[in-house]
Amino acid sequence: MKAQLIKRFEDEIAILMRELNSELPKEIKRARELGDLRENAEYQAAKDRQSFVQARLSMLHKRVAEVSLMNLDRIPDDRASFGSTVHLRETGGGAVVYQLVMPEDADPDKGWISTASPIGRALMGKEEGDEVEVPTPSGTREFEVLKLVTIHGE
Repeated sequence: MKAQLIKRFEDEIAILMRELNSELPKEIKRARELGDLRENAEYQAAKDRQSFVQARLSMLHKRVAEVSLMNLDRIPDDRASFGSTVHLRETGGGAVVYQLVMPEDADPDKGWISTASPIGRALMGKEEGDEVEVPTPSGTREFEVLKLVTIHGE
């Protein structure tokens, strides 16, 4: 899991570095050639994208360093925590499976929820058989933990 996460970050870093060092300078140069920079939307859009890419790269480098230092031995092997896959049954609903991930990896369509999200926070530290109540804007949601696979079990 740790190696996969670092690889995913490094792949995104490589893509963003290529964009920052190759594609964006060409876009900025092309936009400059269009004339007055104060009223040049293409130039402003390229500069904004450049700032975004630089900020994202900085965050990704920080995350790689954090994950590299992460001690997987400190992650519990019997309770829900980062990297766990949690099989739930919602009261009055069906079964759902979530994997607890870092906030920037969250993708609800894939079942990846952040450990910082309301459901993620409520699941942290839970075991099979536990019942979980999650307050949401549309009312309290209730789940039962049916199955738990921790990062150690994958």
